[in-house]
Amino acid sequence: MENKKIIIVDDDDRNIFALNAVLKSRGFTCIPATSAKEGLDILQRTKDIGIALIDMMMPGMDGYQMISAIRKQPELQKIPVVAVTAQAMLGDREKCLEMGADNYIAKPINTDILFKIVDQYLNNDFNSR
Repeated sequence: MENKKIIIVDDDDRNIFALNAVLKSRGFTCIPATSAKEGLDILQRTKDIGIALIDMMMPGMDGYQMISAIRKQPELQKIPVVAVTAQAMLGDREKCLEMGADNYIAKPINTDILFKIVDQYLNNDFNSR
């Protein structure tokens, strides 16, 4: 899994720090973004990102809007997007998937589930779009 880049988009530095530490321990390179706008800028500039982990509840442009913006850009459509949210209410998973997320994980994050999801997309050369 070395040299696989993951963008982590979350407005809370503590969440970025925790995800980065866990993923880095498995050999991933993580690129942090503290807003959806910053995340979109990074995605447009960085061509070798393997997966995007996007928080759904951010000020300004939220994760739903960011995913929608990603899916409207042909050069970004193939990037697997995992919605990350503390809003694990009935229907939230479906809403994330409807907006264009490929998968969904609730906070607090279970690292076993996180690794399973990340491995699924990075090992299988995800290309369903």
